[in-house]
Amino acid sequence: MTTKDYQTKSPILVFLSYFKKHKGLFFLDILCAVGISAVDLIFPLVTRKALYEMLPERLFHTFFVVMAVMVVCYIIRAALQYIVTYYGHTFGIRVEADIRKDLFRHMQELGFDFYDRNRVGLLMSRLTGDLNEITELAHHGPEDLLTSGVTIIGALIVLSTIEWRLALIVGLMIPIFIAIVMLMRRRRGAAAAGMKQKMAHINAEIESSLSGIRTAKAFANEDVEFARFSSANEEFKGSKREFHKAMGVFMCSMEFFLSILNVLVIGVGGYMIMKNQMDYRDVLTFTLYIASFVNPMRKLASFSELFANGFAGLNRFVTLMGTEPTLEDAPDAKTLQNVRGEIRVEDVVFAYNGNLDVLHGVSLNVAPGETVAIVGPSGGGKSTLCQLIPRFYDVSSGAIYIDGQDVRSVTQESLHKNIGMVQQDVFLFADTIFENIRYGNPNATKEEVIEAAKKAEIYEDILAMPQGFDTYVGERGTLLSGGQKQRVAIARVFLKNPPILILDEATSALDSVTEAKIQRAFDALAKGRTTLIIAHRLSTIRAAHRIISVADGVITECGTHQELLEAGGLYAELYKTQNALALEALQ
Repeated sequence: MTTKDYQTKSPILVFLSYFKKHKGLFFLDILCAVGISAVDLIFPLVTRKALYEMLPERLFHTFFVVMAVMVVCYIIRAALQYIVTYYGHTFGIRVEADIRKDLFRHMQELGFDFYDRNRVGLLMSRLTGDLNEITELAHHGPEDLLTSGVTIIGALIVLSTIEWRLALIVGLMIPIFIAIVMLMRRRRGAAAAGMKQKMAHINAEIESSLSGIRTAKAFANEDVEFARFSSANEEFKGSKREFHKAMGVFMCSMEFFLSILNVLVIGVGGYMIMKNQMDYRDVLTFTLYIASFVNPMRKLASFSELFANGFAGLNRFVTLMGTEPTLEDAPDAKTLQNVRGEIRVEDVVFAYNGNLDVLHGVSLNVAPGETVAIVGPSGGGKSTLCQLIPRFYDVSSGAIYIDGQDVRSVTQESLHKNIGMVQQDVFLFADTIFENIRYGNPNATKEEVIEAAKKAEIYEDILAMPQGFDTYVGERGTLLSGGQKQRVAIARVFLKNPPILILDEATSALDSVTEAKIQRAFDALAKGRTTLIIAHRLSTIRAAHRIISVADGVITECGTHQELLEAGGLYAELYKTQNALALEALQ
């Protein structure tokens, strides 16, 4: 289904669409559940037959044969129950897996701006807790609804053949029960939705606190984090309390109804016995059927709770799936191929979330194979400019071209494959060093990974580790030093081997000796490639063909190292300041 389908179709239709792929399992589950209901309906009839005919007429042989048949029926019922439990849950899990797959794929399609606005813990709640509830609804919902209906209707039909007046009284009680269920459902649904929101909030707080546990310990702020968690936990308790209140009202109403139903049958049946209008054996049959009513009624009650929880999660799923990606490929988007590396930025204006402009009419031409360094004060717009080139965000106005093609006219996948980025904030996956390097090219051989590590000056460090390339890097690479993390990220780019490089403070965490080695490797890699280097340490960009200064969202200067020094502008000021600080440190 498309995003538009999720926006226009009802959540129930969206939900049922996931049944199609597994309809064989679904119908097997339903068929077996109906078989269980059929066995449950037979027993009271057999009991009535035994009391009316077999025992009074001393048909003992027939009686025991019928009892043996009932044993066989209950053996079959047990087998059917196994199928319902095992294959029914298998069906639910497969539906959940399909929903989770579609949701994760959709979340991959959403742009950086979506993740700027949403916390990871909240999204994790959508992928886990919400979908668990949907699974239960997928498995038990249709099954409980159908089997309860079959059992209740079947029992009423049988009872009407015994004593239609008493059956009518029992039948009239069913709509009252359904009315109670429907009346309570709305309140429980609202309480369930609130509980889901609070659960997502507490998940977000846990994710944030655990991710920042080192910072919390460094500032001795464990109490602050615990207080924040406790606040979210109290909110969750409150929402759970409201849900349980609604459930309590529903359960007490249901239990009263089921109890009064037995009293009603015995009372009316007893009165009819007194009037010689009914036999006590028929009243006994009625009570057995009322007992068989109880289980379906409880299932309907459970379905109500299941529906309230599952539908709350389903609504959140559909809402997220209906979120339009702000960045989408054009309908006629082309694949970016044979990239030479020419970059042209024309009068670009950009603002995050449509607020205050970060870039103001920026224009820049970069020739194929040229190395351009971008310098300037923090917050001036350097990183923003470089994030617009691979189209992580769309320009507010103006355009960016690669080899004469507007980046909005080519597929994002081909654009990203042809641009390699090393950022200051390095992210490593909780895996081995080998897999983190090979992330740059998942099809790379071991020899290619080793060669990339050598070029990134990390090979010797890896060999010194206990497990070598199989060393686990920890969550976000916490078991490596800052310089090692950055060199692993650099090795990824060497392995990717893209025609365009963007290095955003790529050597900021390296010592001077390693930085010099990396710089030589970068110089070799940059030959024949277009390279943009964002740097605060100006010593790393002397070899750039051109240097541009960016401040307050505009390009203030452009030229070679020597030209900008002679111009005496922003670059010259930054250069002199850094030299003065270095000299002061040496003294």
